[in-house]
Amino acid sequence: MSELSTPSERHAFDRAMAMEATGQNQYAAQASQDYWNMVGPYGGITAAQVAQAVLQHPQRLGDLVAVTVNYAGAVGEQPYVIEAIPARTNRSTQHWIITLREQDAEGQWSTTTTATAMTAVARDTWSDDEYAMPEVPPSSTVERYTTDFRVEWLNRYNIRPLLGGYPTAWDGASSPSLTRMWVSDEPPRPLDVPALTSLCDVFFPRIWLRRAKRVPVGTVSLTVYVHASAEQLAAVGSQPVLAQAQGQGFRDGFFDQTAQIWSPQGVLLATSHQLVYYKE
Repeated sequence: MSELSTPSERHAFDRAMAMEATGQNQYAAQASQDYWNMVGPYGGITAAQVAQAVLQHPQRLGDLVAVTVNYAGAVGEQPYVIEAIPARTNRSTQHWIITLREQDAEGQWSTTTTATAMTAVARDTWSDDEYAMPEVPPSSTVERYTTDFRVEWLNRYNIRPLLGGYPTAWDGASSPSLTRMWVSDEPPRPLDVPALTSLCDVFFPRIWLRRAKRVPVGTVSLTVYVHASAEQLAAVGSQPVLAQAQGQGFRDGFFDQTAQIWSPQGVLLATSHQLVYYKE
């Protein structure tokens, strides 16, 4: 993209990441209609904004290693403030506290999202991926995902399911909650850390697959661990990545989900864990 590109010519993801420094540790931002979900923005795009606030902070040390986002309340359509504070800086690591606050119609401020993050200076150490990428057919041979679940953010991704797709019948039949799929930004865009963070939330709720029943749900907490180096992300470019997710425990109105993202070459780029609320 040219530096002379106008906002309308920019990729929808880059428009969603746009934020303006308004003071020390503070940025003005807004939820993107391009990534709208049922009653608010797609949770992955909010997590990506949190990551972006840390990554563009002038005091940042190193690269993003981990981020945990807690969705305390619904994010609205109005502009809001993201505050990213470097709480402690060590020799090679830095710890962050991030909050997202917005005003209501009466001008009262409330916190809708809290988060913590860690950045670190990469060191040359022994490295290995114990969780190997499954053997799957190339993305070019897999048909694109279609669904009757109409939310805007799904139009921002090219999803090609391999296993555990969106239920075709809501008949209450029990099935494993494991999903595998190729996924990329739509239109294609070179992968970076905020986009990778967002991809960790691209899966439909595991309980919908486990039960074939579309109950109300909402992510409560999402943690993303970034394993990829800048060079490994650059090697992916705009190619699809393999995304996998599976639920673990479902009870008392909450379930958790683990996820992995691999490059086409089999490099483990990120892992994530989230807790999701569901209602009977």
